[in-house]
Amino acid sequence: MGIGQNIKRAWRHLGSSSADAKRAFPEATLTAITEAITAGEQTHRGEVRLIVEKALPFDDAWDGVSNRQRALALFADYGVWDTEDNCGVLIYINLAEHKVDIVADRGIDRRIDSATWQAVCRTMTEGFRDGQFHDATLGAVKQVNELLRQHFPANGSRANELPDKPLML
Repeated sequence: MGIGQNIKRAWRHLGSSSADAKRAFPEATLTAITEAITAGEQTHRGEVRLIVEKALPFDDAWDGVSNRQRALALFADYGVWDTEDNCGVLIYINLAEHKVDIVADRGIDRRIDSATWQAVCRTMTEGFRDGQFHDATLGAVKQVNELLRQHFPANGSRANELPDKPLML
């Protein structure tokens, strides 16, 4: 990435505000997402974590950290990998760039391929282009829950290992 691109990208991230994030994901939307994750986790063994970041930290934006690299870092930082059955799934949304990445723990990654996850990401990015953050995100959570239900159906009660409420950074 050239210096001009770095400046442009860093500026875009610097210019993203918490108010923008709250408009895209108001409390009612966060509640609906929480409820969808909670309901879905009753039907499968997966643990879904959704993180919305208004913008990358300035140094990461300047240094060219990719959306995927940031998602992998957050996957580790927030312990999404640290579930009993290696069944964590992170849905990471970078609002400044309207980019989405899904990182699945090794137990899930062996069964669901990257092309399938990319299709779920497209559900969100296409909706985001039209300003449909609520519906696009709920549609993607529904898709993730369905994939986990197909490949990792519930087998009795278990502890909820990760918070269901989206994390806003």
